Amino acid sequence: MGGERGWARPYRRRRPVRAGLVLGGWSLALCLVGVAGLAAWNAQVVLGANGPVREAADEFFRGVAGGDTDRAYERLCKAARSRWSPVGFDSWVRTPPRVSDYEITDVSVTTRSGRPRGEVTVRLTRDGAAGEERKLPVVSEDGTWRVCGDPF
Repeated sequence: MGGERGWARPYRRRRPVRAGLVLGGWSLALCLVGVAGLAAWNAQVVLGANGPVREAADEFFRGVAGGDTDRAYERLCKAARSRWSPVGFDSWVRTPPRVSDYEITDVSVTTRSGRPRGEVTVRLTRDGAAGEERKLPVVSEDGTWRVCGDPF
């Protein structure tokens, strides 16, 4: 029994708290990177859409004010075109007092459920009447922005 003891690994205390903190730190960092990426993508979509939303509304109202109802009808979304036939839309636009001029005063783009939506505030001037302000929704359909709603 007096023999020499063989080599044994020294006892090392386990540190589960340190391992948990390291794992928690990595998880938090990964989540923050994901949130930052999502925020950057969302900002890019919203900021990049202001111009096309304004252009879509401008094309629509240019057609309405200029009497080119076919051009304006093409800028309507599917839901609005399902409510209006081209002939019905034409007669509706030509009903007095007609829109003679317009001014887009504000454009805002938001995302809801991951889909960008725009809203255009426009000041309409009608023949022989005072101006009025309207808010008009603009949606993205098949890669193009379309006016969706009844602006009158």
